[in-house]
Amino acid sequence: MENKHGKQDRKTNMENKTKYLFTSEVVSPGHPDKCADIIADTIVDRLIIEDSESRVASEVFVAGKHVIIGGEVKSKTKLSNDDYVKLVKDALAKIGYDGKSAFTKEQCLHPDDVQVQVLLNQQSPDISQGVDQETGEIGAGDQGIMFGFASNETADFMPAAITYARMLADKVYNYALNHNHKLGVDIKTQVTIDYGNKENFENCKPQKIHTIVVSAPSVEDMDISEVRTLIQGLIDDTGLPTELYDPKSTIIHINPTGRYVNHSALHDSGLTGRKLIVDSFGGYAPIGGGAQSSKDYTKVDRSGLYAARWIAKHVVAAGLAKKCNVQLSYAIGVAKPTSVSVDTFGTYTLLDDDRLSTFVMNTFSLTPRWITEKFDLDKPSEETFLYADVASRGQVGQSDYPWEQLDELDIFKALKK
Repeated sequence: MENKHGKQDRKTNMENKTKYLFTSEVVSPGHPDKCADIIADTIVDRLIIEDSESRVASEVFVAGKHVIIGGEVKSKTKLSNDDYVKLVKDALAKIGYDGKSAFTKEQCLHPDDVQVQVLLNQQSPDISQGVDQETGEIGAGDQGIMFGFASNETADFMPAAITYARMLADKVYNYALNHNHKLGVDIKTQVTIDYGNKENFENCKPQKIHTIVVSAPSVEDMDISEVRTLIQGLIDDTGLPTELYDPKSTIIHINPTGRYVNHSALHDSGLTGRKLIVDSFGGYAPIGGGAQSSKDYTKVDRSGLYAARWIAKHVVAAGLAKKCNVQLSYAIGVAKPTSVSVDTFGTYTLLDDDRLSTFVMNTFSLTPRWITEKFDLDKPSEETFLYADVASRGQVGQSDYPWEQLDELDIFKALKK
């Protein structure tokens, strides 16, 4: 049973002896920060689909009823102010802020009320001369460091806590989209994994799901007990692994404040790139110096992450390590990475980190051109992938993304022979 604060009343909770816990959180597309990311990448999609050589770095700030788009663009695609307004409102409607829910205009954002301000400049020629090179190569659109991580804790080679937090967020968000007379789309989830001890954590052996937190807005006339019963049912139906999730012993907090009606950017603010850990590996690994959303594929903050994740996933999937972190770095206007390093945290099987790093450097060029062509980053579409969809679902860890495909596994497995 749960008390009025949404915390289960069990003496065993206080007595539950745990030794090593790790937590990751996830936010749904309806969170204000994610709204900013999705709007920014909706713009990226439109520009690149119509002109594959578009260069984009457009930040988005969402506050109340205001959406501000700033940054720089270089593209043959010409968009008017009205075009940008339509892109913003269409993106918000797709997220779930379509004005058709049971929430009032005072309780959440309605697209008819949105005011859009566009403050975009042309990209500096100082940058473009280094990016678009006469040789056909693409120089890095900026300097920076990127990290890609993989672990054998789940089928998609992602860490456990963020995987299960994403599953929960997806379950509740999809319910809210289809039952907008009950729940809103500004949702947060959090999962704490108990590894038992540090050794199990280091060796990717989660023991159980220790705590789950779900916060989802509900319409004003729903009693909190009804909300908690509804969301508890969604948690139980999410498909969490039964060997880790026991609804009788897992600590569960559902809307712990007791009331969550007012939501969206109307009662908060959102900014592009403020959910980098949510977008990547849930805190299990370092993150790079920049966000992915809002940027075209020449910006290595985006493409470098995808390449590093692809390499790390192959290392783990090939059985060369239990977990792997790959760091790439670039200099603006320079095609080849300035450094490549592989860290398996001591979990490697045959080749140590030095040999794995050398193999990666010698086998894959990892230039922005190579990464772009490898994953067709200049060809977003409804049939392949859209950057706006990536912004809503997470930059890595979704099996249908091009950079998640294990298409070079034989090359990595050959290292074991």
